[in-house]
Amino acid sequence: MKVFVVDVARCNGCYNCQIACKDEHVDNDWAPYAKPQPDIGHFWLGIKETEHGQIPKVKIEYKPILCMHCAEAPCLKAANDNAVYRREDGLVLIDPVKAVGQKQLVEACPYGKIYWNEELQLPQKCTGCAHLLDQGLQPRCVEVCPTNVLRFGEEEEFKDLISQAEVLNPELGLNPRVYYLNLPKLFIGGEVYDSVADECLQGVTVTLTDAAGKTLTTQTDHFGDFWFRRLEPGVYSLKIEMDGCKPYELNSINLDKSLNVGAIALR
Repeated sequence: MKVFVVDVARCNGCYNCQIACKDEHVDNDWAPYAKPQPDIGHFWLGIKETEHGQIPKVKIEYKPILCMHCAEAPCLKAANDNAVYRREDGLVLIDPVKAVGQKQLVEACPYGKIYWNEELQLPQKCTGCAHLLDQGLQPRCVEVCPTNVLRFGEEEEFKDLISQAEVLNPELGLNPRVYYLNLPKLFIGGEVYDSVADECLQGVTVTLTDAAGKTLTTQTDHFGDFWFRRLEPGVYSLKIEMDGCKPYELNSINLDKSLNVGAIALR
């Protein structure tokens, strides 16, 4: 069975994959797998760009999102007349003839990756470039990725990577066949300085404690900066300590998005 593996940590936001998908499918009829994609409005593979944190501690997350080719695909169940089917290699496809008028397929996808072609009255989505696979080639998005973010192949080939990966919205129970490595989590960052000398403080001990009492410890760098990365949402407390200075505490941090706690002065 074929799978996609997406390493988010490698993505620099070049948008090559999104552009290549448009280039491959706009104005091109790849029957029997797909009718032409409209010029605008459709992103069968699209980059979701998310900004984390606040100035000056800001990180940008780029996440390629496409049809998940789910093992338990809800579009399969919503389709009439077998308008959605699964190939032997595992790809889930919409039949561009049988699916005419079946707008319910758009709503059936919880990932929002089935689009409605108003002109053709047709639901459309990523085909995994099945027309290229039939020629022994790779999907266009995989072919053009300069940093090897996107990989496509047999599940067995990627089993080691899959063991470290996550899927989007696992609570849906759809068993997606697109696996993500290094999905960004939340972070808490800040900086520490000497309020008298007005200088950055290096080597200050910073401890983060979650609601269950689990602690993470780091030290400020030569810019006085500290970071706690890959955090889950929750309530945290922060303690900053340095010999000869009064400790600083920040409690009840309700982390629902990445947070820059700002510049903290030690006295």
